[in-house]
Amino acid sequence: MHAFSYADCLRQIDGVEISSIYNEDEEQGKSLAQRFGASFFSDYNKLLEQKPDGVIICSANADHKKHVIASAESGCKHILCEKPIATTLDDAQAMIDSCSSNGANLGIAFPCRYIPAVMNAKSAIDSNTIGKILAAKTTNHGRMPGGWFINKEKSGGGAVMDHTPHVVDLLRWFMKAEPVEVYAEIDNKFYKMDIDDTGILTIQFDNGVFATLDTSWSRTKSYPTWGDVTLEIVGTDGIISIDSFAQDFDLYSDANMKAEWVYWGDNMDMGLVKDFIASVKGEKPFQIKGEDGLQALKVALGAYESAKAKNPVKI
Repeated sequence: MHAFSYADCLRQIDGVEISSIYNEDEEQGKSLAQRFGASFFSDYNKLLEQKPDGVIICSANADHKKHVIASAESGCKHILCEKPIATTLDDAQAMIDSCSSNGANLGIAFPCRYIPAVMNAKSAIDSNTIGKILAAKTTNHGRMPGGWFINKEKSGGGAVMDHTPHVVDLLRWFMKAEPVEVYAEIDNKFYKMDIDDTGILTIQFDNGVFATLDTSWSRTKSYPTWGDVTLEIVGTDGIISIDSFAQDFDLYSDANMKAEWVYWGDNMDMGLVKDFIASVKGEKPFQIKGEDGLQALKVALGAYESAKAKNPVKI
C-alpha cells in the first residue's frame, strides 16, 4: 500500500536512484518500473544480485520474512520493512536474527513517528510538560483496503493486524515503556468476509499506564480522509490530543495556562524515507529497529489470542 508513496519520495531526494523493482504481479511491476525509471525483476533474488545499497520491502505481510532474510543473506546492509514486521513472532525473530548475523540494519516502517503533531507530542512528553502519564485513548480507523489485506494467509489478520502496530509503536516511543497485557474484543461487523474488521483493545504497560485502542476498518469512501490515527494522552499536569492525519496537535497545560495548536507540516513518508537514506549513507542510524516491530506485533497477536480466550493475555 505504501510502496507508491515511498517510491515518489525516493525520487525527490538528490543522489538517490530507484534502480530495481520486484513485484510478483508482473504486469503491475513492469508498469511501476516504467513509471519510476527502474529495471523490473520477477525474481527477487535476481534483483538482489544487482547489489543495491538498500531495499524497501512492501510485500504482503507473510512474505516479509523471506524477503528480509534473502536481502540480509545477499549482503545488503540496509533493509526497511513495512509493518507489521511479520505475521508470527517466530518469523519476526528469525528476521532480526538473520540481519544481526549478516551485519544488516533492519528498520521497520512506522511513518507516524514523522508526523509534525506526533513529534511535538514526543517533545512535550520528553520535557515532562504534562507530568506523569496516566492513561491513553487512541484510535486507528481506516477503510477496508481489500486485496491481500483480507487474505488471512497473506496478511496474518484483518483490522487488528493492520492497525495495532502503528499506535502501539507510538505509545512505546512516547513513554519508553513496554506493553505487558492486552484484552481485546474482535469481530466482523462491516463486511461479509472471513477476517476481522473491528477491534477494541485495552493495553496495560509496565509503567502502569492503561490505554484503549479502536482498530476498526470503519471509514466509508465518503469520509474526508482515508482514516485516522488519534491519541489522547492524559498526564497529571496536562493532556495532549493528537489527530495525526489532520496533523492537529493540541496541548492543554496548567503550566502554560493556554492551548497550543500545530497544523500541517511535512509528508510523514518523506520523513521516514529521508531517515532511511541517511542511514544508508552512513550519516546516522535508522531509529526504528526490528525489535520495535517485534514488540508491536506481540500486542496484535496477543489481541487475537485474548479475543479467542475471552480473557486478558500477558504479553
